[in-house]
Amino acid sequence: MLKAYKFRIYPTKSQRTKMERTLDLCRWTYNQTLAYRKDAWEKEGKSVSKYETHNLLPTWKEEKPELNDVFSQTLQNAQERVDLALKAFFRRVKAGENPGYPRFRGRGWYDSFTYPQKGFKLNAGKLYLSKIGNIKIKLHRSIEGKIKRLTVRRAATGKWFACFSVEIEDQLKPPWKDGSLVGVDVGLESFATLSNGETIANPRFFREEETELARVQRKLSKAPKGTPERKKALRMVERVHERIANKRYDFAHKVSRYLVNRFGLIAFEDLSIQNMLKNHCLAKSISDVAWNMLVTLTSYKAVSAGSMVVLVDPRNTSKMCSRCGILVEKTLSDRVHSCPQCGLSLDRDWNAAINILRLGLQSVGIKTVEACPF
Repeated sequence: MLKAYKFRIYPTKSQRTKMERTLDLCRWTYNQTLAYRKDAWEKEGKSVSKYETHNLLPTWKEEKPELNDVFSQTLQNAQERVDLALKAFFRRVKAGENPGYPRFRGRGWYDSFTYPQKGFKLNAGKLYLSKIGNIKIKLHRSIEGKIKRLTVRRAATGKWFACFSVEIEDQLKPPWKDGSLVGVDVGLESFATLSNGETIANPRFFREEETELARVQRKLSKAPKGTPERKKALRMVERVHERIANKRYDFAHKVSRYLVNRFGLIAFEDLSIQNMLKNHCLAKSISDVAWNMLVTLTSYKAVSAGSMVVLVDPRNTSKMCSRCGILVEKTLSDRVHSCPQCGLSLDRDWNAAINILRLGLQSVGIKTVEACPF
């Protein structure tokens, strides 16, 4: 199995210049490759493979000698990204979707380069990159397994990171935590409500930074284009966004770790977030909570924790009474589930979480379970 490690690196000023130059040359290679394949199809109806584009690199290096300053496999990886983008485009077309054709990358819109197999080495707190040199790296944890590839990424704030893809041996899956079951209803009032009645508060990271973000964005809008003041203001905006993203990511990691350490089966709703974002009244709040991130992190951690994550159909989980099963219509403002048939009255999110657990158990073949503990 593959595992990813991400570390902060601290290049010198000259190394930063080389790395930014590498990004620009990879961007040029990407655009040139996309243009070549696009022209070949439009003019000749010919489909060009990535291996054919690899054979163009020696000619391009003669016409543009600065390409020799970039490790050869790194340039090939830029061409591979074009190949993957086109394959994804045609796959979505065949599926009946209406995707946009892969775009050319403008300046500043190419922020990573990859060493697919070699050209890099870790040694005594330094990361050696071919054509760039030895860079200081903060190894805050040890790397286990065999390193297969390295991607160097520049964040919007100007920070640089090294992302290693590591191959490790398949580990024996721990025994399933029998008996510890939970349904999780994610929401806006509370970040998550569990079927046992527990709630996890919604931290609202974007909302708490909104005033500061508005302040720095006003500075950005007032700064004249092309000036050092605008560049400085843009960096301030990027730092606020980075701070929000880091808080959200850290919170999702902690909640997912709590769930997989405690429960053997964790049931979530299989939500279509993109459709939910079409509600403009709630779009900002839905984007802030990042439900998909929680499900993704919980799913991969469950593999090595002896837990199981199941996704269930979200239809009627909020309407259905968890005791008698009838549907009780509600508006978004109705926060309490009150069943006119059996008299059950409890928080609507708690009621939904119990229904989610029941559906999750049914999906794995467990049907003889009491729907509601009351």
